[in-house]
Amino acid sequence: MHSSNNRKKMIRIVVVVVCLLLALNSRRILKTLYPIHYYDLIVEYAEKYDLDPYLLASIIRNESGFNPNAVSIKGASGLMQIMPLTGEWITESIGRTDYSDEMLFDPEKNISLGAWYLNFLYNKFDGDLKLVIAAYNAGNGNVRTWLRNSEYSEDGMTLNIIPFPETKTYFRRVSRDYKIYKIIYREGIKYMFSE
Repeated sequence: MHSSNNRKKMIRIVVVVVCLLLALNSRRILKTLYPIHYYDLIVEYAEKYDLDPYLLASIIRNESGFNPNAVSIKGASGLMQIMPLTGEWITESIGRTDYSDEMLFDPEKNISLGAWYLNFLYNKFDGDLKLVIAAYNAGNGNVRTWLRNSEYSEDGMTLNIIPFPETKTYFRRVSRDYKIYKIIYREGIKYMFSE
């Protein structure tokens, strides 16, 4: 009986110590689960295009899992999964004439193009993150169509329903990751917008 009580005390002590160690190392564990690869490039282009780098990192995480060689079934390429036609349009929009599909596989060029496009969407949708994130996935034409449909938007400005299941899931994942990044990296990256 006496050894049974000692064993229970020992188990409680071990549980408390393990919980304390987990609490003390929780950020390190979360940073392992939610890394930010290409950190310097994300910060550089987030600052250049007035974006929150946590949002940029969340988009990249969900688009490619930080794989610069990722190619979707539809042909979107690189870290931010940019379609070749979109990449060409962005390049022309920023006054460059040197577009090539290979640019999409270069992390710096891909992040630069993707950040510019995200800023474009941010301005187009007056900073409404739901619309911006949905448009990054489904295209801004689809989002504008949804806003004109009373089934999806009661006021033509707020998207109440995202009709594409893939975009709905994408929005939830990006939003979740965005919140998680802001919590675990809050001291690490200076970002432009307050909550």
